[in-house]
Order: sequence, then C-alpha cells, then structure tokens
Amino acid sequence: MDPTGEIGTTPNLQQIVTGRCYEYVTLVKPSSRFNCDVIWMEFERAIFKRSSCSVRMNDYKGIFRATAQILPCDKLLFWSKTRDIIHNYVAVTQSFWTLENTLVGYMFNDLIWCGQPERDRGFDYHSCPDWSTCLNHPALSLWKQASQNFAAAACGNITVLLNGSIHQAFNKTSMFGSVEVDNLNQRMVSHVHIKVIYNLDGPYVESCTRGSILELIKVLKTRGFHWTCTENDPTLVILQCLKNPRWASCQSVPAVY
Repeated sequence: MDPTGEIGTTPNLQQIVTGRCYEYVTLVKPSSRFNCDVIWMEFERAIFKRSSCSVRMNDYKGIFRATAQILPCDKLLFWSKTRDIIHNYVAVTQSFWTLENTLVGYMFNDLIWCGQPERDRGFDYHSCPDWSTCLNHPALSLWKQASQNFAAAACGNITVLLNGSIHQAFNKTSMFGSVEVDNLNQRMVSHVHIKVIYNLDGPYVESCTRGSILELIKVLKTRGFHWTCTENDPTLVILQCLKNPRWASCQSVPAVY
C-alpha cells in the first residue's frame, strides 16, 4: 500500500482486482473459498455515488464480510518504512503473513481508485486526490479498515520490522503507528518481537535503545505486552547484500558468495 498522488483510478481496475482475486484463490491460497464477483460488486457499492473524500471505513463492511479470513497465529508481520525488503523476506522465509498476503491486501496493493459523485456509476480515471487531502479518502479508508482487522486478528508471537536508518522509525502517524498498534489485543498477542534493520550504507539513526523505537517499547510496556528488540537480523542483512553485494558491509557475509 502507498499513498497516491494526483492521478486517476488505475486503468483496467476491475480486471486487475478480479484477476488478482482469482489468482489468490487458485494459486496463492488454493484452499480458500471466495466469490470474486461478489467481492467486486461489494467494492463498487462502497465507491459509487460518493465523492472522493466521503468514503468511510464503514462503507467497506460488505467487502470485508466477503473476504473474511482466519489468520494464523505466530506468523503476522507488521512493518513501517521497510517496504523494499519486507516482501522478499516473507517470500524467502515463508514463515510470515503481512497485510499484503491477505486477500484484500493482495487484491488492492499499489492500486488507486476514486468515484465520480456527479454520475450514477463509474470511477474517475482522470484525477483522484492525494491521501493527505481528506480524512475519508476511498483508498485510505480501505487500508485503514484492513489494517485494523489485521492487527485485531493477531495472536501468539508477532514481529514488527522497522527502519533504523531514518528518524521516526516508529511514526505515530503511519498506518502501523496510528492504526495497527492500537488494535493489537494484549489478551491474544503473547509476544512482540521488534526487528530493526539499517540501510547498507547507513546511517544508524535509531536503535532498540535510541530514538522513536523507545516510544514504541513504552507503548508496549504500558499496555502489558511482552516484547524483545533486536538489530540487523542475519536473514535480512543477507537479503540486502544479495541485491547490493558490492557494499563494504556485505564483504563479511558468507552467504552472498
């Protein structure tokens, strides 16, 4: 998921969304049972006849009923500002689920959409507002509801991946900081493992003992979560070095060669 700029609805949106849905139920999670046509119908119902800044989280209740999933305990992975590496990590380890591994996340990742309120039906393919311009942006509302559901379903051990090379690695305005943390259930989540990763060329701005990550730890402590925090997970470092093997920091990583 990513905030969007002043461009219109993704062309061929219906074909992409329903195609991803059929791919998910056929190849990604073949044991799942979902009606992709009903899901699209519920999505259209949430968007049409509403202005681009008036689609609320509750307007998507139909699509979330149609895509309800039971998520596995001990496998949910949350992330913020670590997009470049997170999905490679999931693919290699095959041990985690991110929001993008759920059906809703899989269908709508990186897509843009908004309706045309002056017409009875149809998407606006010419211009959709930026996420930051309105509280009830149609894409933002869907991702907020999806993130809330994802966090509320978390159970057992969960993992959080943060970027220690930036200020505000734990940003209270991010989707993780503003939605997901608040919806974790301490009666269901037994342990939160924070993993801090750095860019290969640095800088080393925040850590388990410095910066905004301490704010996250404070929140977890206050709410009664058990937690640990580690830096530079070896698997994550190897994945970074496989993509950028010439960095000096990669010369001592045997798995790169």
